[in-house]
Amino acid sequence: MRRVPHAPTMFMVTEADAAAIRTAFHEEGELSAVIELRRRFPGIAAPAEARACARTIAGWQPAPAASCPVVPLRPDKGR
Repeated sequence: MRRVPHAPTMFMVTEADAAAIRTAFHEEGELSAVIELRRRFPGIAAPAEARACARTIAGWQPAPAASCPVVPLRPDKGR
């Protein structure tokens, strides 16, 4: 039986990578975004896959800032 990985083309995009790809897409167009994506992720070789990934990433919105810090309900009383 041959083992096949379930996600052979999975990769992780940091917020910095996504911002650079979004900027290239919005300022210079899809081709520039594809070039930026392939520069940062050289494993994406197929042109159609790179275009789809660039379009998807360009459509992402930055993650919202953290709301408020966690406040303990029962403050420590000097233990």
